[in-house]
Amino acid sequence: MSFYFQDKTWPELQEYIEKGAVVIIPLGTVEEHGPHMAVGADAMIAEDTSRDIAEEFSKEKDMPPVLVLPTFWSGYSMKIMNKWPGVISVRARVVLDALTDIVSSLVRMGFYRIVLSNNHGHHDGIIRQLVRDIADEHNVWIAVIQPASFAAEAYKEHRKSKPGGSIHAGEYETSLLLHYGRPVDMSKATDEDIVKYGSKFSPLDHFSGSKSVVWSTWGLQSSKSGSYGDPTPATKETGEILAKAIAPNVVEFLREYCKKTGKP
Repeated sequence: MSFYFQDKTWPELQEYIEKGAVVIIPLGTVEEHGPHMAVGADAMIAEDTSRDIAEEFSKEKDMPPVLVLPTFWSGYSMKIMNKWPGVISVRARVVLDALTDIVSSLVRMGFYRIVLSNNHGHHDGIIRQLVRDIADEHNVWIAVIQPASFAAEAYKEHRKSKPGGSIHAGEYETSLLLHYGRPVDMSKATDEDIVKYGSKFSPLDHFSGSKSVVWSTWGLQSSKSGSYGDPTPATKETGEILAKAIAPNVVEFLREYCKKTGKP
């Protein structure tokens, strides 16, 4: 049985509402990802990991059902990225307004367990504000997950790139796309733009330390290829390890979220 929101009739959705369903909103964007990856990488990862999470959560007993919305693909990217074709950038305030309207629509229907799965770094500040705005407006407490965080331990154990190799379009994202069979041309992967600057305040990449400041890699180091990090050691096998870590770890959180999130 399909768990996709768009496949349901309104009477079917009413049943999901009455059962306190969890609604997952995959959040990505379309932007350049170097010469080796499809520009839809973030949206693809959002869609594929959300499907895996929903399939895994559907196996849970004594938990509400789950629905997955169509992937939100039109996000915000910095202007500096426009030097390469492929960037579809929506102003941050427009992204916030659009997500506010989408979530508010779900709340007005009667949904109250709503989870955004964010797969694009430039959205972090936007969705943090969204969580607070929705709470203020509707007294509904939505959650935001970052699938990469749920795969962090597995990735640290199995990564082949050195620190600095897993920023934008690096080993992590490339491996996931290979696993899911998405467009990747490894013959064009390059490590020429691997991140070279790091400190105790700003680690070389998201998996090699905690960042205590907001300091954009795009301002610290220029890129010739449009990517950062090192995608060259990425493999389908590493991507499979990551995918198998993400879904069960997110499901563990969703169990907690459902138990603590009641009808307002």
